[in-house]
Amino acid sequence: SVNISILIVAVVIFLLVLHHNFLGLSDFLKRELSDSNPLGLQPVDFIPAVPQRLADEGNDKEISVVIAASDERLGGAIAAMNSIYRHTRSNVVFHIVTLNDTVDHLRLWLSNTALKNLRYRIVDFDPRVLEGRVQVDPQQADTLKPLTFARFYLPSLVPHAEKAIYVDDDIIVQDDILELYNTPLKPGHAAAFSDDCDSTTNKVAVRGAGNQYNYIGFLDYKKETIRKLAMKANTCSFNPGVFVANLTEWKLQNITKQLEKWMALNVAEELYSRTLAGSITTPPLLIVFYKQHSSIDPMWNVRHLGSSAGKRYSPQFVKAAKLLHWNGHFKPWGRTASYAEIWEKWYVPDPTGKFSLIRRHSEAYEAK
Repeated sequence: SVNISILIVAVVIFLLVLHHNFLGLSDFLKRELSDSNPLGLQPVDFIPAVPQRLADEGNDKEISVVIAASDERLGGAIAAMNSIYRHTRSNVVFHIVTLNDTVDHLRLWLSNTALKNLRYRIVDFDPRVLEGRVQVDPQQADTLKPLTFARFYLPSLVPHAEKAIYVDDDIIVQDDILELYNTPLKPGHAAAFSDDCDSTTNKVAVRGAGNQYNYIGFLDYKKETIRKLAMKANTCSFNPGVFVANLTEWKLQNITKQLEKWMALNVAEELYSRTLAGSITTPPLLIVFYKQHSSIDPMWNVRHLGSSAGKRYSPQFVKAAKLLHWNGHFKPWGRTASYAEIWEKWYVPDPTGKFSLIRRHSEAYEAK
């Protein structure tokens, strides 16, 4: 009987060890699968530590904010992140999408300034994912800005989140980003945008901005493919520089694949408007989200600040805005821009000195 007892104990120990090893192998395989990414969107690094002020308050709900950061506009992304970070006590994690040659510059800027406690994850964007989906003029190949398409790939950029906020790099936040994150999305809607017809910023005509208030400003209604969609040309457009995404619904509806489909069709048929707004990232979003998106508070995307160098809003209105957006050619880091003094409050100087040299030529930057 003693021998039988010893045998039973040995078998139990063996099964426990085997179970432990199996769990370890399972976790390893999960990590391997989560790290692999067929789109070429590879995480570079991640700072996981939760700031003590958040841990003490028990506010551990993670808010994912996605922002693209190109080297020539890196100061914009830095100022945007700083303004978000300083206005919230929530656990914000920035998913910074950039190109490989910008990673070192970005890491130096974050680690050697007051932003060293930011929680962030750098994702290297591979422009090859756009092959066959973007029309490139061989004589103007350098005008293509691949990072403007990062917003199309949100589930790959934030693979484990159910919800995320996307913001352009030419914004400043003046309120708690948690309020924007909590924007309610209707059932079946994968994103919430600020509609142009209902926008607070639609009170005044925008000089030089083109017709950005309805669909005909972005799509060529002379093309049969567009007409077959039966989308009314006077439908209100929306601005995709700031939006909230339900990533579960995004994946369920294959939004990324739908966007890629319309990108490829445009290469073949030139479906976008050439004479008005001129954006190449907005049209696919307008098509895919036609009457299938929720709305964010327009004060969370007070825009067109970059459409001209003049000031078009009262100081009281600008102060009340929750998010200021310099979409247009006149960026706040340029020599001539409206409300640049507000942007400068949140700008963190580049410790390498590289960005200050680029600022002199900012008028030539392409507007989003």
